Amino acid sequence: MRKLLLVLTLSGCAGLSAAPVPQAARLSAEVLTLTLSDGTICRANWVASGGAGRFENCGPGFGYAVDVVENPNILRQLVTALTEALGAEGVSPPMAEVVITDATGRDHVFVSPPPVDLTDD
Repeated sequence: MRKLLLVLTLSGCAGLSAAPVPQAARLSAEVLTLTLSDGTICRANWVASGGAGRFENCGPGFGYAVDVVENPNILRQLVTALTEALGAEGVSPPMAEVVITDATGRDHVFVSPPPVDLTDD
């Protein structure tokens, strides 16, 4: 009886595993990279899809929308202009807000590139 109870308890715990959750989203000039809580990495060409779409074969299904910041701060504009003048176009990823929508309709909002914490702990 105890063995049966133990097996049922363990099998019930195995069935409670949660779906992976978006942990980070980063942009390159053309590719959106999504990292999930289970370590899965998903990629989509956000430029080719017009800035919105769905990740193919990625977890339980995630949609995405990229909202590029058209006029970033002046320092960012200078760095981007300098790299492009030196022939390194596309080296600086665009600044954007990335919204990942999970299968339940919940939005996970990220900024890319992610902010840098300059405080000492």
